[in-house]
Order: sequence, then structure tokens, then C-alpha cells
Amino acid sequence: MNIRKNTFSGLGLKLLVASFFAFSSSYSQTRIEIALTDNWKFFRGANEKAFEKNYNDRDWKSVKVPHDWAISGPFDKEIDKQMVAITQNGETKPTEKTGRTGSLPYTGEGWYRNTLKIPALKKGQRTLLLFDGAMSEPRVYLNGKLVGQWNYGYNSFYLDITDQALTGELNSLAVHLSNRPKSSRWYPGAGLYRNVHLIIKNEQSIEQWGVSITTPVINDQQAKVNIKTRVTGENIRLVTQILDAQGKELISANTNQLFGQEFDQNIAVKDPNRWSPEHPYLYTAVSKVYEGDVLKDEVKTRFGIREIKYEANKGFSLNGQVRKFKGVCLHHDLGPLGTAINTAALRRQLTILKDLGCDAIRSSHNMPSPEQLELCDEMGFMFLAESFDEWAKPKVENGYHLYFDTDAEKDVVNLVKANRNHPSIVMWSSGNEVPDQWGAEGVKRAKWLQDIFHREDPTRPVTVGMDQVKATMESGFGALLDVPGLNYRVHLYPEAYEAFPQGFILGSETASTVSSRGIYKFPVVKGADKQYPDLQSSSYDLEYCSWSNVPDDDFVLQDDKPWVIGEFVWTGFDYLGEPTPYDEMWPSRSSYFGICDLAGIPKDRYYLYRSRWNKDKPTLHLLPHWNWEGREGETTPVFVYTSYNSAELFLNGKSLGIQKKSKDTPQHRYRLMWNDVKYMPGTLKVVAYDDAGRPAAEEQVVTAGKPHHMVLEADRKEIAADGKDISFVTVSVVDKDGNPCPTASMSLKFDVKGEGVFKAVCNGDATSLESFEQPTMKLFSGKLVVLVQSTTKSGDITLHVTGPALESSKIKLQSAAVETL
Repeated sequence: MNIRKNTFSGLGLKLLVASFFAFSSSYSQTRIEIALTDNWKFFRGANEKAFEKNYNDRDWKSVKVPHDWAISGPFDKEIDKQMVAITQNGETKPTEKTGRTGSLPYTGEGWYRNTLKIPALKKGQRTLLLFDGAMSEPRVYLNGKLVGQWNYGYNSFYLDITDQALTGELNSLAVHLSNRPKSSRWYPGAGLYRNVHLIIKNEQSIEQWGVSITTPVINDQQAKVNIKTRVTGENIRLVTQILDAQGKELISANTNQLFGQEFDQNIAVKDPNRWSPEHPYLYTAVSKVYEGDVLKDEVKTRFGIREIKYEANKGFSLNGQVRKFKGVCLHHDLGPLGTAINTAALRRQLTILKDLGCDAIRSSHNMPSPEQLELCDEMGFMFLAESFDEWAKPKVENGYHLYFDTDAEKDVVNLVKANRNHPSIVMWSSGNEVPDQWGAEGVKRAKWLQDIFHREDPTRPVTVGMDQVKATMESGFGALLDVPGLNYRVHLYPEAYEAFPQGFILGSETASTVSSRGIYKFPVVKGADKQYPDLQSSSYDLEYCSWSNVPDDDFVLQDDKPWVIGEFVWTGFDYLGEPTPYDEMWPSRSSYFGICDLAGIPKDRYYLYRSRWNKDKPTLHLLPHWNWEGREGETTPVFVYTSYNSAELFLNGKSLGIQKKSKDTPQHRYRLMWNDVKYMPGTLKVVAYDDAGRPAAEEQVVTAGKPHHMVLEADRKEIAADGKDISFVTVSVVDKDGNPCPTASMSLKFDVKGEGVFKAVCNGDATSLESFEQPTMKLFSGKLVVLVQSTTKSGDITLHVTGPALESSKIKLQSAAVETL
């Protein structure tokens, strides 16, 4: 990914224009890139004249980009209500689905307008507009003329607007977006939800996404770094510097040998630091184009030195070490922020997943954002970059099948070219559960897409998430893939392994266990498609879908079968839309699949995965909570998720026995369970023992008294004063002794003072119809999360939280000035 040399965001039009001219002299020989963040006007609806150069948009809403027009709500069951049979779930008869796409107003048309003053360009310079994603079907107008369009809302694309731009004058930029109903299976968001960039560069320059870096040879002494650089112009030469992680130059190479319009360099890096999740070391290639001694262009590209292999009967290896993916699938929405990209929210997600022990992400079922990939490079996550949820055969009436024949190749090309230098990406996915798995035409499409990926990037394999496993065995669909990916179907793993020639199987989508944070149902019985009057799912983690399973079933395969190369759990976080098992029941409007809830608060299941995945820190987690007034004397099973092999349970000081992990059942292998505990209020404590039988850790839950006050905990107390950064403050209600009140559900109010603003709030309840953007919300299972965003001024920020019969609480935050390149 190209690192932007000069990025100016959060600037008003006057400052934006001034920045152009201020830098036009000192940077006149190289490129300028500006993030078009401010001064956008937005209108929701159809407008036949909004593209015109002199259209009066004064009464339109002022917004900043990235922007999701639908997340403000309100929730409405009639929005995108679909009468459909979800064939992926085994349904055969259509039924009414009210919350399938989140019940938020994403459908319809929208317009964005901005005004740009582009400095007078020297002869031969070029002006580009780069869109990281626009939902959806963007049509881009400059000065009243259509300058370009795209269809797929998840993809990056760029337009050369040099010929249409009026230099030295005001330019009118208008973007029309249209989201059709019945176009998605989840909440897709709406609008300019990813960043938009204006790029000015010389004619003699590096093409957009024109740098391709691979590391074909690596050993302890040196790494061969191959850099291909596509350029425009003649009589030029290329100088490439390799910098280490601290910015120190390691080596420099230059060439004037062009092959067509491409330079091809092989550069040796001595004593290479290999990139891995445990050691995400990044180098930077600085590519400089010269005409004689005059610098014409400069692009910085971060990359990693790493080796990936997929081998029969051995599996996946990174840098020569065999390992299994401990991955999660992520939808692109960010909970209460909707789909509007935000680096702080992405970083928080990845920080939570890092503590889980997760080392891999699957972008399901869409193309990832640049920011997500950059963070995965930095923080150490392997990445499975997915492309499509549909090919030529439809899942939904107005889905990607409408564009597949005309757009699929260019969409894949852009995906690969824009993202190929990210060391985090270790695999591409050309599709997910596509109906084309059936029949010969589907096999041809799978091969066609895989060939395009191979042509554009011969260094990474391609997979497809297959749910029709029997069909893919018979048709040859699964056999032709580089990596056969199975979505669920754990009972078919051995048969697929024998049938497919690759010699390994990837769990491309696993588990789909459902749960609601802090909610427990009795009796505790493992089962599929369980439903309850309150539209919640039990957090004992034994409930799943007719087509899926509980986590323990996947653990057995991962641990016992060396040819299973890892898994991507559905999902890391709850997401908007797809409220299985309550697709037909209002007001459910978001998923129950997450290891963490929609607010980013870990569910109990988080600790089940952590007990297996996190090898650096021990795990000991006790459930359920211990506030069960009215259940005195009734059976209330107690589960412990732990990395230790045995533990002893105590209720009010009395031992209820020691449990040890065993292979009797998958649950006994990975959980410690006391199924006959009779509820009595008091203190429930677990003591874990190490392999020598010595006490190693303990955890307890206490029957809480009446709610008394709140505890406020920020993920970061210092944030950047850039108008974008966010502190996520978890609010928990406790009794007078500080014990969490797990059933508290009162409504709280929030007020932010100082150099910050209230941005959003979320409680993780999949049935809540309260607005994310109003400063009030009910607690869910005693907790919620408040999002506080910085302004562009540094200073103190105070969040004040109040609630009925509770002592008010405050937390002080700080915003600090950031340096601008």
C-alpha cells in the first residue's frame, strides 16, 4: 500500500486551498495527496440536477467523509424487508425477514458535493481522484460532467480527471450513490464510507498502485527483494531505497533499464527481519523517479519479508514454521459507527483480538479497507482477503450477480493491485458460499477467477468458502482450488480430505455458535436453532444453527488432524444484520454470532477461544453470573474456561469438587463443567491447578447487591486531537462494594465537555432499537460502551454519566496535538 507523502485531513476549504499553494513550490517536482475529509454537502434522495457545476447545495447537510448515511437510523422493520428462503441455512420456503440488513435506512439514493480549487498545473502533470470504497454504484461528476463510475461498493477505484479539471478555478465535485433494496444479506452501509483522495503528480511518475514488491528468496543471511515499478514517461531513471523499521537506509539501487513501462529490480537485504504475527517487522521502499537530476515522483511502500507455503500432508507454514490459522471472520461495519471507516475503532478491534490469541482475519465477505490492512501489517495479523459473496448466480435479487460478467475481472485486478504489498495478506478468496458451486459452469467460473488472481499475483494461493461440499467433490470445483475452504460441515472434513488432491483442508468459516452477552437459559441443553421469548441466546455457548456447530467440534479437528490448517470463526464481533436464529422475529436487527458483542465487549465465548489460542497468558473464566433471585435451590450449571487442565469449584467456601479435562466428549475436553450446582446466593470461586497440582490462579463471582454507582474504563485515556480519534469508554454498574451488577438495565445519560464530543453509544443488545447517536441508552447485562471523539484542539475532555438511583460518574481524557507531515 502506498504510504501517502503529504496527507492533509481535517482542514477547511480555505486551509485546503492554501495547503495546495504552500506546497506547490517546495513539492512541485513530486506528488501531493490530500484526503478529502471536510466541506462535503450531503442530500438523501433523488435529485436530477445535483450533478450540475453551479447547483446550489447550501441547504444540504454538512458532513465529513468517511460517512455512513444510514447509521443514524431510525431502525424500522419495514426497511428492506425481504420475503426470502435463505438457502444457505437450508430453508426451502420463503418467510418474512425483517432485520436481515440491519433495519437501517441504507436503501435509496444519495448525493455528495464538494468544491475543490486545484492549483495551475505545469504541463504534463496529472490529477487523480481515488476512492477507497463508495456504497454503492458511485457515479462521479466534475464540473457537471460524468468523469467515471464503478458498481461494486467494496472496491477501490481511481479516476484521472486531468482533462476535466479547471486549474486555478473552483471545481464542482458531485458523487451520486444508489443502494438497491434486496442487494445484501447483511448491513452494507451507505455513502462515502471510506476515504476519498485527491492526487496531483507529474506525467513522468509512478502509476497508481504501480509498485509491486515480492521476496522470492529468503535465508538467514539475506533476502532477495524484487521490486517492479510501473511508470509513465520517457528518459527517466529509478532510485529505490530500502529503509528499516526505524527509517534508516539499508541499501539503495538505481536503474534506467525499462522493460516496456516497467522497471524490474532485485535488491539484497542482509540479515533480514522476517514478518510474522509475533514479530511484525516492516521495511519501507522509497521509489524515486528522476529525469536527469530532477526528482519527478516519490512513492513510499511498506512491505514485509516473509515466506508462505501450503504443502500436502504438512499444511501451512510461515517462515518455515508450520502453524494453524487462529482466525476470525469480520464484517466491515464497526457497530455503532456503522461502516464509516475509523482507524481507532479498527485498532481497538484488533487489540481485543490480539489478547484473544487470534492471529488471522478473514474479510467476509468483501474487499478490505486500506486502514484495516495497514493495521494488520503493523500489529501482526495474517489476512485472508475476500472478494465476492455472489458470482453469476444470485443469493439476493439485486446482488453482485448483476455485475459479475462485466465487472468481476476489473474488481479482482483492483483488489490485488491496491493491496498486494501487504505482508499480512497470505491468501485471496474469490468467493463465499456461491450458488455456482453446483455444475460445470461454476467450475469454469472458479478457474477463471483463480487464473486472474494468479496472473495478477503469482505469490499467493486462492480459496473459496464452500458450503456445498458434496457438490464440490463431485463437480471438481473443490479440487481445482489452491486451498479448499470448508464452511462448517465438520462431519465432511475427512471425506473432503480424501476426495480433494491438495492434501489439506482450511476451515474457512467455522462454528457459528450464537450467544447474547450475560444472558443464560435453563435448563442448559446443547441444541440447534433454539429460540426464546426475549429473542436472546444463551451464553453457555451450546447453541448453534442447523448448519453449524459449537466451538469444541472445530477444536477437535484442529488439534487432532494435522491436515486441517486452521480456522476462521464466524465471527469475531457481532455485526449489523443477519440476526440468526431470529431472522423472522422483530426487533432482532443484529447478529448473535460474535465472540464479542456489537459494542466490542467480550462474551463468555471469548475466554473459551482464549484458553486455546493465547499461549502467552493464562486464562481462567467463570460463568454464569451469580445473581439468580428466585432460582434458589435450582440447578444452575457452572462452566469454567481455562488454559489449565483442572480446577476446583467452591460455593460459599464449600468445595463442589475438582474437574479435570478429558477426552470423553468435546465439551469435557475443552471446558470444565459442574452441571449439578444448586443456586445459593453468595460467592462462587474457582481455583485452577497447574500440572503439578499446585494452585495457580483463582477467579470468583459474587451475588451483587443493589446498583449503586458506575465504573468507567477507557481503552485509551489519551487520544489525538485530529477530529477523528475515539476513546471507547466501558461503563459498568456495580453495587456499593464494587461487585458488578449483571442484570442492571436502567437508562443512562452521557455528557461530554471540553475538547471532545459524544460520538455514539452501544450496549450490545441485538434487539435494542435505541439510536446509537443519541446520548442516552439502557444498559444491557450491566454494561455499555460510550464513544468519545476528539476535536481538532488539544486539551482536557470529561465524560459525565448519570442514571436513576446511581451515583454519577466522571472520567477525564486528554487529547494531544498530532504532527502533520
